[in-house]
Amino acid sequence: MRAYLRAILVAGTALGVAGAAMAQSSSPFSGLFGGSSESEGPVALDVQVAGGDEGLTRQIRQSLLLTGALNEDRTTGQDVLAAARGDYARILGLLYDQGFYDGAVTITLDGVEAAEVAPLDAPAQVSRVVVTVDPGPVFRFSRAQMAPMAPGTEIPDEYATGEIAGTGVMRSTALAGVDGWRAYGHAKADVADQQIVADHDADQVDSRIALSPGPAVTFGRMSISGNQRLNERRLRKIAGFPEGERFDPQELDTVRQRLRRTGVFSAITLQEAETLSPGNTLDVDLAVVEQPPRRIGAGAEISTTDGALVSAYWMHRNLLGGGERLRIDGRIKDIGSETSDRDDELTIRLERPATITPDTTAYVEAEVAQMREEDYDEDLATLGFGLNHIFSDRLTADAALEYQYSRVFDANGRTDFKVLALPMDVIWDRREDQNNAKRGFYLSAEVTPFAGFEDTSSGMRALAEGRAFRSFGADDRFTLAGRARAGSVFGSELATTPRNYLFFSGGGGTVRGHPYQSLGVEEIAGPDGPIKTGGLSVASATAEFRVQVREKIGVVAFADYGQVWTGDAFGGEGDDHAGAGLGVRYDTPIGPLRFDVAGPVSGDTGNGVQLYLGLGQAF
Repeated sequence: MRAYLRAILVAGTALGVAGAAMAQSSSPFSGLFGGSSESEGPVALDVQVAGGDEGLTRQIRQSLLLTGALNEDRTTGQDVLAAARGDYARILGLLYDQGFYDGAVTITLDGVEAAEVAPLDAPAQVSRVVVTVDPGPVFRFSRAQMAPMAPGTEIPDEYATGEIAGTGVMRSTALAGVDGWRAYGHAKADVADQQIVADHDADQVDSRIALSPGPAVTFGRMSISGNQRLNERRLRKIAGFPEGERFDPQELDTVRQRLRRTGVFSAITLQEAETLSPGNTLDVDLAVVEQPPRRIGAGAEISTTDGALVSAYWMHRNLLGGGERLRIDGRIKDIGSETSDRDDELTIRLERPATITPDTTAYVEAEVAQMREEDYDEDLATLGFGLNHIFSDRLTADAALEYQYSRVFDANGRTDFKVLALPMDVIWDRREDQNNAKRGFYLSAEVTPFAGFEDTSSGMRALAEGRAFRSFGADDRFTLAGRARAGSVFGSELATTPRNYLFFSGGGGTVRGHPYQSLGVEEIAGPDGPIKTGGLSVASATAEFRVQVREKIGVVAFADYGQVWTGDAFGGEGDDHAGAGLGVRYDTPIGPLRFDVAGPVSGDTGNGVQLYLGLGQAF
């Protein structure tokens, strides 16, 4: 016997197939997803699948409306009957999705078939529900064909002769075909026709999907609505809508990302016109909703020897009506530190998006700071102008021109440092989650040529860092994480190099188990002995093993190592130290709350057990 099955693509994506069952459903694909785990309550639910396929049994149970109803204590006879009648279609849809087209489904309420009970005749109470499913044989493709396809279109490997003929595979294939043509510039590509012929004697499916590419399309005009404080001219500049260029859905995603980066909007909607305009152009409607422009925030970290760090900021996301962002940051650290006095920092930064290109942000930044280190005090002021360019959502670059003036007070008296610098950096971020990475990598490189004035040396400061993450086990329960960092100052004498250009090691950002910036060098002679400063070169490495023990709770074991040298290119004398410890992580919506306990493993800068509390992973 051959059953000729006509399927309809809903919105070009949803394939429908009819099958044998002991119930009727107007939409066998409704409710393919949902449900929850097995329920416990006054109504017993038993799911039986012929053949004993545990995986299929689990999927069916999780998809049932009955499971959800019982878990939510909706156990009246009317509730149970309504859920049971809806579950025929859900089960059939799940079977079709996995290639079972001869399935039979029965659902009994205390021995009575639910499909035979009228909605108004529901029993007052049900004590036992039995769901019995005979999936029948699995059907495979005797033919799997889709045409025409755009160049470069990638379709699921499962859509091939001999593979399981699930409706999910056919849906995904149709979507891939339409998306392929859209990526090729055919915005109105659609599914023109499709035929599915099921041979129930041979347990095979003949599938043919015909695509209608439609004409090649270019972007037309973009209309804008919803903006109140951000003027339209600047909004268009920020969006960078490619009017007149070949249609590409990726360009629309890029427009969304540019607008989202401003922080001005709480909602962004891009709607393609239903019909093409003359010349096969496609107009697009942009609707935005602005959010309150002002925002404040605060944070804190605590260490037993480094003391506390508190920070706060105030931000205006549309200062002059063109998406300009003004942010003022204040930070106080080393509060109660055993190794140094309190440090104060204040930074003011004004950014203007879409300067030169839609992906280039210009900024002006000013910073003042008072640093109270173990052997010296430093007052610092910096003023700079820079450009930040986003090449992609993974790759960014920054270049600036800045002037820095600092005064250092140590045992030798006062020393002034004046430099004109050109800091440049590149970041390549391939982490899947920046707050709690489980896989991917992160690479950064900084190069800062600087020219010194008066007694300040000239040279170049370079710093590179790499991080890598690899997860394994069920639900990525186990994660290996590593970080390596190396830097050096070239062409400059240590004593005449700005102190904030030098490198220390120790503390939560480098080597836990040792106090903050506890490892430096002692090259500068003072009246009462050498003065401790940072070195001209540094290298550090960190390894972590992270385990998720509960849905929101994780534990971490870690080891850190760092070394500082007196000379450039890792030359001269050097000292090293290492630390290790354990930590706990508690997941929150804004990142994991971190609590680490660490102690020294080697080196002479240790000072007992160190405790660290902060937000986010260590790296």
